[in-house]
Amino acid sequence: MSHTTEWKVRLHLFEDDDGTTKAHVVLDTGTTALTGRGTAHCHPVDTNVPEIGDELAAGRAMSNLAHQLLNAAEHDIQGMGAVPVSTRRPAGWPM
Repeated sequence: MSHTTEWKVRLHLFEDDDGTTKAHVVLDTGTTALTGRGTAHCHPVDTNVPEIGDELAAGRAMSNLAHQLLNAAEHDIQGMGAVPVSTRRPAGWPM
């Protein structure tokens, strides 16, 4: 019962004149699209290095997207009648 699929991800970065970088990462599964958002702001006393703003904003957008995916999966799991994660026993060896 193997399964293969391809999801497309697009990352858009925008920097405005005040040193704020915004990132939107769009995940398209073919049936659903999710958008993660993140921002980074250069402190006025710091040297403006656009690549750092891009990295921070993109990382934050991807983290936001990851949380959305995990929430969607949890919702789908509960829709299948499974016990909510908060009441499940943790996997692995007991301590």
